[in-house]
Amino acid sequence: MFSQKARKIRRQSENHSVKSSGRRSRDSRITNGEKAEAVTLFEVVCIGKGAIQSVVSDWVEVYQEDRDAALLDLLNFYIQCSGCQGVVTAEMFQNQGNQDIVQRLTEEFDKETGLQFKKFMAFPWILTITWPNNMENGDYPLSKSGIYWKKFRANICELTAVLVQKCQYNAIYDGYLLDTVISLLLGLSDSCIRAFRHTSTLSAVKLHTALVRIILNLETSIHNLQRLYNVKQTRLTLKKASHRMEQIEKKRNELQQKHSEIKNMLDALFKGTIVQRYRDVVSDIRALCIEELGIWMKMYPQVYLNDSCLKYIGWMLYDKVPDVRLKSLLSLQGLYENKDFVVKMDLFSTRFKDRIISMTLDRDHDVSVQAMKLLVFMSQNCEDLLTKEDCDLLYQCVYTAYRPLATAAGEFLYKRHLNQAEGEESRGTRCNAQQLKFLLTFFCENKLHEHLTYLVDSLWDCNPRLLKDWQCMSSLLLQDTQDGEDALNAIQQSLLIELLLASVRQAVEVHPPVGRGTVRKMLSAKEKKVQLEDHIKITEHFAQTLPLLLAKYLKDQRKVANLLQILQYFKFEVYSTKCLDKDLEALLNELKHVALTHSDPEVLEACSKAYIGLGEEDLESHVSVSLARRQLIKQLVDTFSQMLHDLLQEGEEPLSSQGAHQMSCVLRKLAAFQNAHDPTEWNLYEKTSQLLLYDVENCCFSVQLLVPAFQCMYYALLWNVVAVMEETISKEEPVLFREHVATFWQLCKHYLNHQDRSVQEQAFMSLCDVLLLLSHYRNGIYCCMDSALQSELFSFVHHHVFQSDEEKHKGVGGSEKDKAVISEGLHKRQNLLAAYCKLIANNIVEMAAASEIYKQYIKAYNDFGDIIKETLSRTRQNDKIESTKTLILCLEQLFQKHREVHGSATLSSPSFFNIKEMARRFSLTFGMDHVKCRESVVMIHKQGIEFAFREPALEDNFPPPNLAFLIPISEFSGKLLKPDKRLVDADWASPGPEFFFIL
Repeated sequence: MFSQKARKIRRQSENHSVKSSGRRSRDSRITNGEKAEAVTLFEVVCIGKGAIQSVVSDWVEVYQEDRDAALLDLLNFYIQCSGCQGVVTAEMFQNQGNQDIVQRLTEEFDKETGLQFKKFMAFPWILTITWPNNMENGDYPLSKSGIYWKKFRANICELTAVLVQKCQYNAIYDGYLLDTVISLLLGLSDSCIRAFRHTSTLSAVKLHTALVRIILNLETSIHNLQRLYNVKQTRLTLKKASHRMEQIEKKRNELQQKHSEIKNMLDALFKGTIVQRYRDVVSDIRALCIEELGIWMKMYPQVYLNDSCLKYIGWMLYDKVPDVRLKSLLSLQGLYENKDFVVKMDLFSTRFKDRIISMTLDRDHDVSVQAMKLLVFMSQNCEDLLTKEDCDLLYQCVYTAYRPLATAAGEFLYKRHLNQAEGEESRGTRCNAQQLKFLLTFFCENKLHEHLTYLVDSLWDCNPRLLKDWQCMSSLLLQDTQDGEDALNAIQQSLLIELLLASVRQAVEVHPPVGRGTVRKMLSAKEKKVQLEDHIKITEHFAQTLPLLLAKYLKDQRKVANLLQILQYFKFEVYSTKCLDKDLEALLNELKHVALTHSDPEVLEACSKAYIGLGEEDLESHVSVSLARRQLIKQLVDTFSQMLHDLLQEGEEPLSSQGAHQMSCVLRKLAAFQNAHDPTEWNLYEKTSQLLLYDVENCCFSVQLLVPAFQCMYYALLWNVVAVMEETISKEEPVLFREHVATFWQLCKHYLNHQDRSVQEQAFMSLCDVLLLLSHYRNGIYCCMDSALQSELFSFVHHHVFQSDEEKHKGVGGSEKDKAVISEGLHKRQNLLAAYCKLIANNIVEMAAASEIYKQYIKAYNDFGDIIKETLSRTRQNDKIESTKTLILCLEQLFQKHREVHGSATLSSPSFFNIKEMARRFSLTFGMDHVKCRESVVMIHKQGIEFAFREPALEDNFPPPNLAFLIPISEFSGKLLKPDKRLVDADWASPGPEFFFIL
């Protein structure tokens, strides 16, 4: 009978395929009012939460009729929840104590019994146990993952709570039910078997929580009775008072007796669970204990909120498992958010403050976030606990890359430092202005980061209203600097403009800045509505304000550049829908003034983008914006034409430094606008090529003038390339275009050898781009690659990219400015290499030329490894055979160079090790699909073996000089398929015993 029952229970809890159908059938039996004895408590847990209430009520009725049988079912329930299908029979239960039950089960639980049913005698007791086959791996219900097992765990907790609730007025005080259950649970919690220990500890702490609720109700009842006793004592007459007072006193004594019994149970459970299991080897048990202890402290602070209990949570802050540390922090958050609790935690706060602060740097992100949130509560409710040094350390977290931690630190910063005003007036514009000043002062004084956008993102979630108060920010910026103490200084004005730009970007894009989130989240309908409202609000506000701000800060290029970037986040349709024509005209006038005043590339680029956004063809403002842009470009072209005419008229007379500066400024402006606006109608290519040809003849221009002139010519040619490729030109223009390309070709080759590096780089990048566009167009009718140019391009790359760090960074120190110079230089070199590798990947430069690039793979891996690997991947996609030949050619050339340097193939030299390491890394690029790379790998082996035996041995009984080349080739042998190995062996069986020895 018990075997069949155990098999049935096992099937219901483990077999997922029949789980749902069994659950429905059992639910129907309960609903139809059949006897509760047909469903055990363990089956109820497997059924789900809906059946628990009714079945527990039926169990209580059975307990009142036959408490031995009902209690036996309850004990079986706790044992079965452990994953052990052991059944405690009535004979054994009635004749032996609970400790013997645990010992017997534990003894058998340690043995490997498979799935067999075992029934054995321990006279006069009978024990029947069924073992799952994976018990030795520690696999039991509470350790399993998945939705079903999470519900199973919740149902265990729910059943315990409901059971105590149903029995709170009678059965729990009978000295039989809870005493037996507590004895069993505490005995199992001390077992060496993890499944018993984990399940019983969970049940015990949940039983403890349920009893805490009972004792709180008892204390409330006792308190009410005491108040009633006091009232009756003053109001009733002496005759009536005696009987009534005796009844109240008797009732109060009964409740106090129950309170004493429950308290004893709580003490036993606390000592058997928390005191013993808080240091359990299983982290789940430790986390469980700390989590429940935090709940008890909140529910029953007068008993559990003391240093004797808090120490367990404090000790677990040092636990090696992140989840335990996390549970400790979450428990403390529930305590520190209540000021009444904080009063009792002074000693704990002082003792563990430093540990909590250090946990903001925890390697686990969730722990660090919760530690910061805990410090927010501590800062609010614990006066003078955190020192200025502590706060300065925590403020740095607002710039961290992990956004949840940054936002938690932002909340800490806001509530600790910025939110100093209280009450209704804190919502006003004046208070926002004060808080903005505090924020700017904080940013200036701490000097922790250069970009305000990360600080804005950190504060965005805790107070978006402050950061969206663009009217307040604009008022501060437009305020006269002579207004007194309330006015901002120049540094604060610059920072406030950056903050303004960052807040506008955050409101429109609704996405963290670069480095704080790679995946854009899907916005809800509410978030999209807020985004649209902010987008319109920004456009309406700055349509009126931005021209005023540009006019005020016209002379400051950094401020103007940031202000112009706000236009990227405009909803330009608002100009027509809201009839803002006058504001648009004012903005266009200011844009013209900016373009004519500044020559800084950042400002000019922002100005050019502003014209693009305002002049989109689907906007009503397209005509007026296009006209204003055309007038501006025409004015710049006329100015440049006049300067060029004067220069050419003066003949060989050198251009003055002032004249060169003026011309370079005009050329920078034209280059910035040509990048996005077609200047073909002004024939700028002819004008700029004349200027550069003049320099070729006379060598009289400075770099300041040559670079923007070359950029203008390059952009003008690109617009012609677009027209040619789209075939929107007349029949006569291709001839003229071919002449333009020839002139451009001649100038690029000339300036590749210029003495200044920036001019060389500009010529190289321009030449590579034009080659990329035109080499395959109509079979290279306009330009094509020849061997001389190919050699010259590689020489340039080798000289400007693959130089040693000692030469490249000679004289560079370790300051932040020097590091920025190094970083900028590295970025330029990466662009140069990428431009050359694009020519290889697109078959413009011969693929064999890539071998010279591959040779630098090990040496320059940190700086250029990604570019080289991408080149290798692209060339392999284009032609597997040629790409493989290039790889083997690279290795052969390196091996030959190694032999020339050392006189022989020395195996212990660093250069040979680099060859071997390079071969290993090349083999990794073939991936795990050996069939896909089969042909390439076979070719590498064949050509490698051929190279190894190409030269004969210098003396008899000596191996060939290139034989050691087989060692790098062996790095690819793991990619060979078995048939290919036999093929290679068959083809090269003749070389001699040396070959087979190497393989």
